[in-house]
Amino acid sequence: MNDFQAIADRVEIEALRGEFTDAVMMRDRPRLASLFTPDGALRMPNIPAEQIGREEIRAGGERLQSLWDFFVQNTHPGTILLDGDTATGRAYIQELARTLDGRQGLNYAVYHDCYQRTAEGWKFSERVYEVRYLDTSPLAGTAPRAEQGSGINPADATAAPAPDVSFADPVSAERLERVAAALRAGGFTAEILDDVSAARSRIKELVPEGASVLTGASETLRLSGIDEDINTGGRYDAIRPRVLAIDRATGADEIRRLVAGPDFVVNSVAAVTETGSLVLASGSGSQLPANAGGAANAVWIVGAQKVVPDLSTALRRVEEHALPLENARAQAAYGMPSAVNRLLILNAETRPGHGTVLLLREAIGY
Repeated sequence: MNDFQAIADRVEIEALRGEFTDAVMMRDRPRLASLFTPDGALRMPNIPAEQIGREEIRAGGERLQSLWDFFVQNTHPGTILLDGDTATGRAYIQELARTLDGRQGLNYAVYHDCYQRTAEGWKFSERVYEVRYLDTSPLAGTAPRAEQGSGINPADATAAPAPDVSFADPVSAERLERVAAALRAGGFTAEILDDVSAARSRIKELVPEGASVLTGASETLRLSGIDEDINTGGRYDAIRPRVLAIDRATGADEIRRLVAGPDFVVNSVAAVTETGSLVLASGSGSQLPANAGGAANAVWIVGAQKVVPDLSTALRRVEEHALPLENARAQAAYGMPSAVNRLLILNAETRPGHGTVLLLREAIGY
């Protein structure tokens, strides 16, 4: 290898490390995952988290991202040691972060890297994150609520209430068992699973190939990868892509019929009570008929942070936690606020085997 090739390799690897930080800051998880080899690994023992392969890196990053109030990462050049088509190196990191549940701090860390030359250029084959200094003192600053080009009206953003972080923590195993028992007593099928990976596998067992499936507009489904599995995998007759392809001005009746009675509806909920009730909230109400009984079968995936004692607390969780988070998402995505215009409360299941609730031991969505 000549000196010019070595210089070019070093420049490309340094650009790769810069691209990583840019993808993190821009919350572009698909781009971040593409910076790794197909079987690349992102290991963060201090969190702890370990993701192997691009799909796990994307999904894991989105789950982590959903917890942020704000996050800032700076990367400083480190070492690069070339060895033909592979290389090793270190990059030095400074980070400021606050999560929606109030955890915050400043840290300095090191990424211990392995790189691989590919047909697409240099990629990470492994990044191992090591925290060297952590300060969890309260941060004096705040994240601006309205950014240029975000589509958020500054006055609206300033007035928007912050989510109640007391609803963000996963509950104990004992409370999950209590919820499962109450749901079963009400006629639902209830299962407790460890994590979203188990839920993705279980969905494939519960929903037969070729079934018509409507997915709800759910952050739980998006962050877990279940939405992508159903709507882009080709395994099912996915309703949502069909609906999005229909002109809403001329095809409103066709859309209404499609979403009202699929073979399966797969969704999440805003809250589940320890007395065995499921609470769903919606702005338009379009997805509620299928959840209320229009679908031949229903599966709801529920993170452990959504468990509340009773219905009054469930309604408070909808208004004080889920709505502010959904409102911020809708403002950023569509330039308009969200609202709880329709509520669906399922207290019991009258058709045996119709409704299945997959309770996760971890928190996901909101």
